[in-house]
Amino acid sequence: MAADPTGTCLTLDDGRPAVRFSRIYAHPVARVWQFVTDADELAHWFPSRAEIQLRPGGAIKFSGDPHMEDSTGRVIALAEPRHLSFAWGGDELHFDLEPLGEKRTRLTLTNVLSAADTAARNAAGWDVCLAALDARAHGRGLEGPQWKELYQAYVDAGVPSGAPVPGMD
Repeated sequence: MAADPTGTCLTLDDGRPAVRFSRIYAHPVARVWQFVTDADELAHWFPSRAEIQLRPGGAIKFSGDPHMEDSTGRVIALAEPRHLSFAWGGDELHFDLEPLGEKRTRLTLTNVLSAADTAARNAAGWDVCLAALDARAHGRGLEGPQWKELYQAYVDAGVPSGAPVPGMD
C-alpha cells in the first residue's frame, strides 16, 4: 500500500517555508487543547517529551527523542485554548484550534521551517506523529503510516528535501 501524505508544503506571506496539516476531532476545543499542551498527552504522539510553561515567553523542555539531544524552546504566542506557537530548534510550531460546533474541533499544525530542504523530512515526521494523535483521539490502537514510505512519497511529490535524515544518512 502506498503512503498517503497529508501535509501541504507552502511559502508563508513573509517568505518562510512551512508544512501544514489539518485534522478534525470529535472532541470539544478544551480536550484538543489538552492533546497539544499537556505533557502526558503529548507523550502519546509528539516526537519528544515536551513540558510547556503555558505563558508567552515560557520555557519548554524537550527530552527523550532518540534522534536529537534534549533541548529547550520558548512559547512565542498563546491564546488559550485556541492558539499556541513555540520555537523548537530553528523551527516554529503553530497549533490553531477552531471549534466546529460544541463537540468537534479542527486542529491546524503549521511547522515553519528554518530551511526549505527540511520540508519532506519534517512533513513525513508530522504525518506519523499526527497518525498517533488521531489514534489517541479516536480511542484506537496505532496502525499508522511508516516514516520512510511517507518521506519518499513527499520527495516523489516534489516537496523540498536534502536535509540530513536521522537513521538514513
